[in-house]
Amino acid sequence: MYWGTLGTVRPYSNFYPDRDVTEIVTALENKDTVTLLRILTNRNNAQRQVIAQVFQELTHKDIITALKKALSGDLELLLLELLMPPVEYEAYRLQEAMAGLGTDEETLAEILSTRSGKQLQSISAAYKEMYKKDLEKEIESETSNDFEKLLKALLHKGCVAGVVQTDIETVSASLKGKKAEAGQWIDILTSRDVEHLDNVLMGLELELGQTVDQIIEKRFSGDFRLGLKVLVQCIQNRDAYLATRLKTMKKEIVQRIMVSHSEEDLLCIRAAFIKLTGTSLYTTLQNHFKGDYLKALLAICRSED
Repeated sequence: MYWGTLGTVRPYSNFYPDRDVTEIVTALENKDTVTLLRILTNRNNAQRQVIAQVFQELTHKDIITALKKALSGDLELLLLELLMPPVEYEAYRLQEAMAGLGTDEETLAEILSTRSGKQLQSISAAYKEMYKKDLEKEIESETSNDFEKLLKALLHKGCVAGVVQTDIETVSASLKGKKAEAGQWIDILTSRDVEHLDNVLMGLELELGQTVDQIIEKRFSGDFRLGLKVLVQCIQNRDAYLATRLKTMKKEIVQRIMVSHSEEDLLCIRAAFIKLTGTSLYTTLQNHFKGDYLKALLAICRSED
């Protein structure tokens, strides 16, 4: 699946999979990481799938297993993630966010807020196929209360017609009581198109004289407040939100957002990053990472801004 045209990783025009596989086999024998990352970061995902298939046909071995034997550490994980088909990769990210002790609530909210309803249907199906578990039930077991309701509503997000002024009044009314009501926020913010919701949020800010972020900060708490903030930021400017996530320069966050968006809209996220920080993503990566892992990240980032 090729989800966008504003990515940094494009189809390699001079693509000969047999030649790539021959080079990869030699590189694996010699543990030549430079060749491995040059090939795998310069082919788009569809081409990587062809490489994996041809590798199997020519060597009778699985390329994932071969990479695991030859590599280790951060570079190994990054190259393995690049070989996952996009839908499966998002399912993997969701699983990782819920695996082990504790749940990565922001990653759950990020993926469910940035993906369309149609994409989430495909991701849910892939999740079931990969992990033999139902994604919605897993979310239920890992989250609770209004945050759980928000994530489940996002998983089944729709696009129902609404009237901007009516939605502004409904959301505003939910704030009138001593305790703000989460239900109206969930219902409206997960069932309208982005342009409509952006107008609703602007209207709400004009009516209340505060930013939506300030309203959410004052009136809600806990995981639901976090999830609602993520959703609102994605409605208002998805690229800016993802740039804010990258700004943390936490290895796992940086790697997974870059891989996830490399063929879709990483150019837009790069532009938002330099606007947010005053420094390009390309330069910032060089200030935080090193070695072959850095080379791979820079290859995905592609160029200086």
